[in-house]
Amino acid sequence: MTIERRHKGPRMSQIVVHGDTIYLAGQVGEGKTVREQTESMLASVDRLLAEADSSKSKILQAVIWLADMGDFADMNAVWDAWVDPENPPARACGEARLATPNYKVEAIITAAK
Repeated sequence: MTIERRHKGPRMSQIVVHGDTIYLAGQVGEGKTVREQTESMLASVDRLLAEADSSKSKILQAVIWLADMGDFADMNAVWDAWVDPENPPARACGEARLATPNYKVEAIITAAK
């Protein structure tokens, strides 16, 4: 089975496709608030999944990291409005120090084609 890598850089690929499974690199968003960053991040997820011939309805798993669990409700407000209610993925959310102090949220997504 082949492995396809898209948007490759020296450190990582933004999309890796193996068979009918799509792996996205950790996605972060732009903005000052966790709501803005979550909206931006999920727009990137939509764009990358569409490029890989998939969509949010085919997400298998989402792992979400928040810089501060105090932002959990605000992130969930955006997530709940975005996620396909007929096809919610397995999901985990935890608190972690993210790559830069500006990042408030990051998600790792695995989806089917």
